[in-house]
Amino acid sequence: MPDPNPQALTFLQTRRSRPAKTLTGPVPDNATLRMLLTTAARSPDHGKLEPWRFIVLRRAALQRLAGLSAARGAALGIEAEKVEKGVRQYSDADLAVAVVSSPKASDKVPQIEQVYSAGAVCLALLNAALAAGWGANWLSGWASHDRRFMAEGLGLADHETIAGLIHIGTETSTPPDRPRPDIDAITTWLGG
Repeated sequence: MPDPNPQALTFLQTRRSRPAKTLTGPVPDNATLRMLLTTAARSPDHGKLEPWRFIVLRRAALQRLAGLSAARGAALGIEAEKVEKGVRQYSDADLAVAVVSSPKASDKVPQIEQVYSAGAVCLALLNAALAAGWGANWLSGWASHDRRFMAEGLGLADHETIAGLIHIGTETSTPPDRPRPDIDAITTWLGG
């Protein structure tokens, strides 16, 4: 017979990301952030490859990335409104953690499974921050998919990508819940 954890289930059933634009300081200190990262690193990792890593982005680094985002958007000819939204993701933030997908060579674990593991780390970090009482949001955006932005802004190697940017801070308002999926519409039951 299973030994349920009702508090954990209630948290997961009611969890809600907080829009990054509503987050402000204070943000977690290094000790708290280390605990959140340690929690996230317990994510499923087929083969124990640790095919991901973290880059903690504090205010000065985020400001630098905002400038790079503006420059890359102009160089790529991206529409001004889209560029500005991407710039604000960095310029308005006090703390974000870049979860870097960093697949390892493996005969046993396909690269796609390693990428999925990096996604699991993103969700685990988001949920750890929320469970610890912080506001948090998982973002990406056009700049996080631009190879030059990844290399110049974060020093990513050619085989690495940004799985997600997890913004963490103090929430200024609780957003209303949004409609959730219709489980019956997206579930197929086989075999019984």
